[in-house]
Amino acid sequence: MQDLFQGIANLDLPSAVKSFFPLPAYLQVKALTDNSFDYADRLLLHYTLDLEAAHALLMSQGTTFSFVGMKVDAAHAAWIPPGACSNKLGYWHLPGSRLLYRANGILYSIGVLSLISWRGEWYVVHMGAISRASNIGYVDSPATGAGTLGPAGGC
Repeated sequence: MQDLFQGIANLDLPSAVKSFFPLPAYLQVKALTDNSFDYADRLLLHYTLDLEAAHALLMSQGTTFSFVGMKVDAAHAAWIPPGACSNKLGYWHLPGSRLLYRANGILYSIGVLSLISWRGEWYVVHMGAISRASNIGYVDSPATGAGTLGPAGGC
């Protein structure tokens, strides 16, 4: 998730994409009519918009930044079986995590709505919002300090 933070801080999509659920995995997992289109036109687009929104937030908080880590509740991790949530394959899902960082020495955090494990690695699949009325970026529950973890559940 260091790559995710660097991508946000530097508005560097190639860095941030290293933490994003990979297209080859998405093509294997999902059972949609057009997985490639959904990945590019929805997931990756929303991720990019959310990164831009998170970058704007960071820029309002200071000029020097450092990645602290992730706050998660491992008890919220759930196996999503094949057939659920329009999936062909099962996977581990972890909702409601927090990305922790310092801006000018002050601890801040933002929510990361949904992580998926693929071949032993955790990846972001939804950052700021899962459903949205329009293509705008969202920052989930920004907080001074570690913030509050999101609820269990989801896909």
